[in-house]
Order: sequence, then C-alpha cells, then structure tokens
Amino acid sequence: MSSSITTPTLISVLVICASGGLGAVARFFLDTCIKEAKALTFPLSTLIINALASLLAGVIAALYLHSGVFANSPLMYTALATGFLGGFSTFSTMINESVTLFRSKHYLASIANIVLEVIVPWSCVTLGWLMFA
Repeated sequence: MSSSITTPTLISVLVICASGGLGAVARFFLDTCIKEAKALTFPLSTLIINALASLLAGVIAALYLHSGVFANSPLMYTALATGFLGGFSTFSTMINESVTLFRSKHYLASIANIVLEVIVPWSCVTLGWLMFA
C-alpha cells in the first residue's frame, strides 16, 4: 500500500522554515506599524494581520486548485501557504490577547475580539477564494 504523503526533503524543510521566518518578520513589521499609528485597548493589529493572512490563504488556495499557478512548483505553494502564512498569521496571539483583555476586566472587548477573529478571517478566506476560483 502506498501513501499519498511524501517524506519531506531537507531542502523542502529548509524552504518552509525560511519562509515561516519571513512571515514572522512581516507580521512583526506590520504589527509595529499599526500599533505606532494607533494605540488602542482592542488588538486591532492582530485582527488586521489575521484578516490579511486569511485573504491571502484563500487566494493562494484558489490559484493552486483552479489556475495551475503552482503546478510546476508545489514547494512554492507549500512555502507560501504553510511557511509564510503560518509565520505571518497569529491566532495564538489572538487567544492570548483575548485572555489578557478578559483578565483586565475588558469583557466586551475580549468577547468582541473572539467573535471578530472568527468572522473576519473566515470572510476574508472566502473572499480570497472567490476572487480567483
């Protein structure tokens, strides 16, 4: 019996790690820029970053499945979808910020953050998909 899962090569692991690092650097840069522009109690920068990551995930998935953009380079698809967007998106930060808001007695902001972090990224990935499907 053969498996459809392939064993990663050293090159593919290194490419995914490097692209994940680039995604994390991009997230840090964008997070810093947003926070310098506007200081809020609500974690707007995390919401914007997750919305953008979700939009890009939808675009990349649609391009992969419908246009054959990554047909000759599945590693590029994996590097972008898993590596870069994995490093760029920050759902663990969203959970931490929601808990911090709740512990600080900002209950409404905490609940709003959780709700928006489900609705907005879901809408953005759908929009990204529909743009290129």
